[in-house]
Amino acid sequence: MIDANIKYLRKKAELSQEELAEKLNVSRQSVAKWENGDSLPDIIKCRELAMIFGTTIDNLINYSFEDEDIIDKEDIDGKYVFGIVKVGERGQIVIPKKAREVFDIKTGNRLIVLGDTKQGGIALAKFRDLIPIK
Repeated sequence: MIDANIKYLRKKAELSQEELAEKLNVSRQSVAKWENGDSLPDIIKCRELAMIFGTTIDNLINYSFEDEDIIDKEDIDGKYVFGIVKVGERGQIVIPKKAREVFDIKTGNRLIVLGDTKQGGIALAKFRDLIPIK
């Protein structure tokens, strides 16, 4: 997945392989090999790639940026489609950056997981501690 992400993010940033290679102090051939899946960048280069593209190493490796074509679709009444996420082995998901920004979701926030089996849907909502009524 990292190969497709590097290629997708490079094109989205409107960088050529050569321009990205210069930023990373590697050869254009190295970038081409990463994008073709022939080799992998080391962890230091992954960190630099994540910084250049404004993402995290985890997203660079695990998140499918190609699915972002449907991100940022906002309806007039404030409804969004943020994209597609993949469920990990232990049930974890990465909430898309735009969704975290729109709903001001930060590290340590608690979320409520809601579901409707008849509609086949699941949703997340920010949890706010309730103040007990006396």
